[in-house]
Amino acid sequence: MGKIIITGVDGNFGGFAANSILNKAEPSILIFTSPNLTVVEEFRKRGLDSRYADYNDPEQLDAAFAGGETLLLISVPQVGEKRRNMHKNAVDAAGRAGVNRIVYTSIVGTGDPECESYEMADHRYTEEYIKATGLKYVFLRDAQYCEAMISAFEQAADSGGVLTNNSGSGKMAFVARDDCAEAAACVAAGAGEDNSVYYITGPAAYTIEEFVEIGSALTGRKVTYQFISDEDMWAFLDSKFVPRKTDGDWSKADPAFPFCGDGIVTFGRAIRLGQMCHCTDDFEKLTGKKPKSVRELFEDIDRHRIGARMATD
Repeated sequence: MGKIIITGVDGNFGGFAANSILNKAEPSILIFTSPNLTVVEEFRKRGLDSRYADYNDPEQLDAAFAGGETLLLISVPQVGEKRRNMHKNAVDAAGRAGVNRIVYTSIVGTGDPECESYEMADHRYTEEYIKATGLKYVFLRDAQYCEAMISAFEQAADSGGVLTNNSGSGKMAFVARDDCAEAAACVAAGAGEDNSVYYITGPAAYTIEEFVEIGSALTGRKVTYQFISDEDMWAFLDSKFVPRKTDGDWSKADPAFPFCGDGIVTFGRAIRLGQMCHCTDDFEKLTGKKPKSVRELFEDIDRHRIGARMATD
């Protein structure tokens, strides 16, 4: 088996995937990459092939990906043209380095041509660009991280007990971020079929109202749900100093909202319109495990918050 490249091992997702794949493949066939030199050195101290990789430096990426056969391309947190260019650079470098299989972490809704969520353009672009290379691919379209909504639940509990957003009665099969990373590690190690799309979701789909009811029952912190319009949702996020774009000023942003305003609002609208309601058993097929439920994550809430990473990291 050729070498497997895991990108973004400095992040929450990539770090989990890196440590998980160590239990699935021989360390000698693994390459870990990161734009964070401190993290690169930490993995090197563990005796692992760890390399610096900067998606904004295409020539440097050739050395970072050299010798790899499979690339786990974890979507970067930036949104818009910057992300599309970074993904393009990574895919191009993978081709030059001899990689012949790309596993890409996409998002639910990407396959719906009517879905106009802010981030969809980036994921559609990346999926189509990977397909156009002729390389083998696996796209993992992840549902919304449950951790993100747990953080929103706690923020609401701390500020009046009302969670307001524009998702309405739309449903989402909230999934644990670690489960998404586990599925990615399994596929990078060989699970799944090439040239396929898998939807990585939780075991059941819920409305936001149902979600907060579960959280309230398990935490003892009463939170109710209030639907607001898209326009009011933008205004709410503005009041929390959340930039509308990822390249805005994040210095005053409420850490409970580590995603840009345009992304949050259009994502909520897509949920409301039923464009992201996938609920599958693909996680179990790929990993042999059951995905964590919303109830399980609330029961272990201290380990399942979104974390401090912001959208510009």
